[in-house]
Amino acid sequence: MLEWFGHVESVGKLAGYKLNLELELICSGTLFRMILRIFLAILVLLVVLPIATGAITYLDINNYEPIIKSAQVVFVAFCADWCPFSRRLKPIFEEAAETFAQENPTASVVWAIVDSVQQAVLADKYFVNKYPTMKVFINGEMATKEYRASRTVEALTTFVKQQLATCIRDFNNKDELEQMMDKSKRNIIAYYASKDSQEYSNFNKAASILRDDCAFYTGIDSTLKALNENMIIFRDPDTQDEQKFSGNFSDYDYVKQWLTDKCIPLVREVTFENVEELTEEGLPFLLFFRDPADKEADKMFTELVIRELYDQKAAVNALLADGHKFAHPLKHLGKTEKDLPVLAIDSFQHMFLFPNMSELQIPGKLRQFIMDLHSGKLHSDFHATLNEKMADLQKLVEQQPEIFNDSDHEEAQPPARVPESTPPPSVFKELKPSEKRYSLLKKTEL
Repeated sequence: MLEWFGHVESVGKLAGYKLNLELELICSGTLFRMILRIFLAILVLLVVLPIATGAITYLDINNYEPIIKSAQVVFVAFCADWCPFSRRLKPIFEEAAETFAQENPTASVVWAIVDSVQQAVLADKYFVNKYPTMKVFINGEMATKEYRASRTVEALTTFVKQQLATCIRDFNNKDELEQMMDKSKRNIIAYYASKDSQEYSNFNKAASILRDDCAFYTGIDSTLKALNENMIIFRDPDTQDEQKFSGNFSDYDYVKQWLTDKCIPLVREVTFENVEELTEEGLPFLLFFRDPADKEADKMFTELVIRELYDQKAAVNALLADGHKFAHPLKHLGKTEKDLPVLAIDSFQHMFLFPNMSELQIPGKLRQFIMDLHSGKLHSDFHATLNEKMADLQKLVEQQPEIFNDSDHEEAQPPARVPESTPPPSVFKELKPSEKRYSLLKKTEL
């Protein structure tokens, strides 16, 4: 009997050992899974969170979106290690970020760098075609113009401070507004019953993105306290006519689109200051060379473009050009200032002259000119015309050989001019970003 109880006790101990072992295994398995989860969570954080070195954040395809939206201003330099200009910029950009952070510790600003070779998808997303390219994001949205100024610590930090500052100027009354306003610019005048409202926040946010394209003003006089409705007014710099916003002030996208249409018109002025950025848009130039004092010509061309090329904003850049300042392209086309106005297309490969300016206002003529560019007809028509000229020249040689036979004349006649075999090459292509400041990528649109 005692032996039996001893056997039972041994069996019980064995069972207990087995149970403890199973519990330990279960616990160790649970612990393992917990450790695995923690490890995976850390791994995800390492992938998603920005890689920061000092005051610089490195962006990649996984982290760029939340970072761009994380601050009021995000200043991004798209660089490439093989690019000498990028290598020169990088330590300056890093020093500028450190300096700015020390001087403005509470500012909502991120200084970021993109390795555009490793993150080619990200560079392509923002149409980077040269290194270095510096873009600024305001409240999560890319500003209309990139940074092209001096690459010094002082210049970079000053630029970021400007982006943080409001671009909206307050005025107390109409007389003060008229005095401070530059009437040659595209001006936006707003009246808001409350600056603490979502409607005003929408206006301020859109204005920050368009600060380089328009001048913005808001009234703060006491009469506004009785104002029951908000107002946004655009004042045209050419006619001084006023257009009033009639949409939903609470709809940010609608407000921004309306302001964008007013601040970035269908027809813009090309200057030596903005031609570089215009070439980077990659769209053919439709150039109206004119005397800038001829406001009627400006109005005629603008109205013509709006009427006939309203759907071509993404296909061609309609531009006014000062025929006195841009005399070289005119000469390239065989024209002078005496021929103004002159209309031409620069496709960044060739230049094509509008054949007859007296027909420009005939309905459909301008649109057909653009459609012929898209279809390739302008180029083929040039060669067809060339063949006709060559045939006429050959016919003249056969009919009047004495004109071309110098041996029968004491004084040699000047040789007949042989027509050019191709359209005049692009002039504005040469005004693209300088290879002395950038490493240019070979893009087909340029």
